[in-house]
Amino acid sequence: MKKAIVLGATGGVGNPLAAELIKRGIETVAFGRSENKLKSLARELGNPTLLRIATGDAFNPDDIIKAAEGADVIFHSANMPYHEMESRLLPLGEAVLEAADRMGAKVVVVDGIYPYGRRTTEKATEEHPKQPHTRKGKVRLAYEKLIFGPRWTNAQPLIVRLPDYYGPSAQASYLNVTMEAIAAGKPTAFIGNMNIPREYVYLPDAAKMIVEIASRDDSYRQNWHIPGPSVISGRDIVRIAQQTSGMRKTVVPLGRIGLSLIGLFNPVMKEVVEMLYLTEEPFVLSGEKYEREIGPISWTPHEAAIAATIRSLMSRSGAAG
Repeated sequence: MKKAIVLGATGGVGNPLAAELIKRGIETVAFGRSENKLKSLARELGNPTLLRIATGDAFNPDDIIKAAEGADVIFHSANMPYHEMESRLLPLGEAVLEAADRMGAKVVVVDGIYPYGRRTTEKATEEHPKQPHTRKGKVRLAYEKLIFGPRWTNAQPLIVRLPDYYGPSAQASYLNVTMEAIAAGKPTAFIGNMNIPREYVYLPDAAKMIVEIASRDDSYRQNWHIPGPSVISGRDIVRIAQQTSGMRKTVVPLGRIGLSLIGLFNPVMKEVVEMLYLTEEPFVLSGEKYEREIGPISWTPHEAAIAATIRSLMSRSGAAG
């Protein structure tokens, strides 16, 4: 990999991906809609000479191709809000794959675990059956079929699948609202059951694994799992976060009834309800394939990663204030 373009570079996954690519000495184009956010990302990364920012619309293949300027790998980490997923995810995938096909590029598509549906085993390998029972899961399965479809004769795609995640850049995660409020010393809510341990991955760790996978030519045209180090309960996450912040405000768990009521006024929260099964029957990813094909996984322990996330969020809110 000599040059890469990161679509959605200012987002939760795109931000640490851009940082990891730069760290490895790879020429990188950070692509997004907001020039101000892209400039802020460049400043955050220290305005490295290897980084170029480019604004454009990821739904327009011409914009991607123009910005890429011959990049050999496209990291597709652009996403959209829950309530727009059904109408916009497939058109976005088509645009990105068309650009990659015209460029003859590799494509690393960042996705989640929704296509699997309910778990059938303690830890799911990449061969776990895909039997989605939710609308979002069915859309995501159609998305996978589009990505690996026969239309793309020149593009080489792969999909990396992440569980729930957290980190300083994780604006779109379930956990982010909780962590931001704890960092600010405010009361907040936790989506789902706080007592059932679930899988989470720290985004800087995920970025390292994603780039390792993308760096190998034989990784493409496959699914890959990006697992977390261990399961952890919401109560333990909140405990570590509050210890780091030094502030202990109330954190209330939000279940189906609470989310449904909030959903009357918030379209995103309304859409979360159908995915709550994942907080009740956690889906845990196996790292067996990664360790077999790539090598040992090096994780930041949850205690250290959660603390680092809270410190970063506190620093940011302090700077903003």
